[in-house]
Amino acid sequence: MNRILPLLLALLAAFVPVPAAAERIRDLGQFEGLRANQLTGYGVVVGLAGTGDNNLQYVTEAMRGVSGRLGLQLPPGVSPILRNAAAVIVTAELPPFAKPGQRIDITVSTLGQALSLRGGALILTPLYGADGQIYAMAQGNVALGGLGVTGRDGSQLTVNVATVGRIADGATVERAVATGFDRPGPLRFNLHQADFLTASRVRDAINARWPGIAAIADGVSIELALPQGNDVRSALMAEIEMLAVTPAPVAARVIVNSRTGTVVINDAVRLSPAAVSHGKLVIRIDENPAVVQPEPFSRGQTAIEESSDITINERADRVAYMPGAASLSEIVDALNLLGVGASDLVVILESLKQAGALQAEMVVL
Repeated sequence: MNRILPLLLALLAAFVPVPAAAERIRDLGQFEGLRANQLTGYGVVVGLAGTGDNNLQYVTEAMRGVSGRLGLQLPPGVSPILRNAAAVIVTAELPPFAKPGQRIDITVSTLGQALSLRGGALILTPLYGADGQIYAMAQGNVALGGLGVTGRDGSQLTVNVATVGRIADGATVERAVATGFDRPGPLRFNLHQADFLTASRVRDAINARWPGIAAIADGVSIELALPQGNDVRSALMAEIEMLAVTPAPVAARVIVNSRTGTVVINDAVRLSPAAVSHGKLVIRIDENPAVVQPEPFSRGQTAIEESSDITINERADRVAYMPGAASLSEIVDALNLLGVGASDLVVILESLKQAGALQAEMVVL
C-alpha cells in the first residue's frame, strides 16, 4: 500500500467527531473600527560591512537627500559607491488606539541586491498609511536571524534569510487613527465568518444578559445599542467579549493543496454510495545505445546506434464500491479501500463531488 495513505489515515482519524464547544464572543469576531492599520515606508540602512547595494540609483538619490538634510552637498557628477548602504522597504502595523509617543515594531526588507543587513542601522524613515499621511517615524539598529556570506570565487553560504530584519520598538507613533469608539449611535460587532446561526446565537447571548440591546444587521454584523460614555461603554464591551457562545457547526469542506498533495477533510463531510474505478497508464522508455565498429582496415568510423524500447502498461483496476458514510472515520475507511496515493485521491474526490456523492465544498489551494 502506498506509504502516503497510512499517514493520511492517521491525520484524518485524529479529527474524531466531537460536539461543538462554547467559545468566547471575542474569539468569534471583533468590534467595528478596532482594527490594525498597515504602514509602509522607503528608507536606507547604513553601516553594512560591504554587503549593501553596489549599483542602485534609489540608494544613491536617497543618500544625496540624506546628506543634503545634514548640510553636506555632494559635487555634481559624483556617484558614490554605496556597498555599505542598502535600500529597504519598512513595514509595520499600527494597532487600534495607538497614541502619539507609543512605539511599535517594524520589519525591514531589502529592495535591491544587498546580500545582508547584519550590523546595519536604519536612517530616520517616515511611515505612511493608505491615505498618504505620516503616522510613524522609524529608526534603529536592525536585528537579524540569518547569515549570508559570499566568497571571491562566487561560492555562497546562506543561513535563514539575511535580507529581512526587525527592529523592536523601532518606530514612534506620530498620529492616532480614529476608531469611532466614542461616536454616538450603535456599535457593531463583526463576526470573522458570515453565519446567520452564529450571529443569532451571539445576539441571544447578549440579550439574555442585557435585554434588547443587540439586533442582527446581517450575517456578519450585530448592532449593539450601548449607552454613551467611554467608561460605561468600555465596561459593557469587556463583559460582552467574555460571554460564552456555541458557534454554528462548520460547513462541510474538503481542503486540497495541489502543490503538496495534502488532503484535509472535516467532520461535516458526508459520502453517498458510489462506484469508483481508477486505472493507471504507465509508459516506459528504455534507451539502449549500441556502439558499431567499422570493418578492419576500412575507412569507416565508430558510430553509436540508438535503440529505444517503449512499453505501455495499463493496470486493469476493478470497480470498487464505496458505501455511504455519515462520519469522518467511515469516510476514511472507504477512501482507504481504494489503495491510491494522495495525488490520485484528489482526482477521485473531485469526481465524487461532480457525481453528487460527496456532500462537501472542494477548496483547492
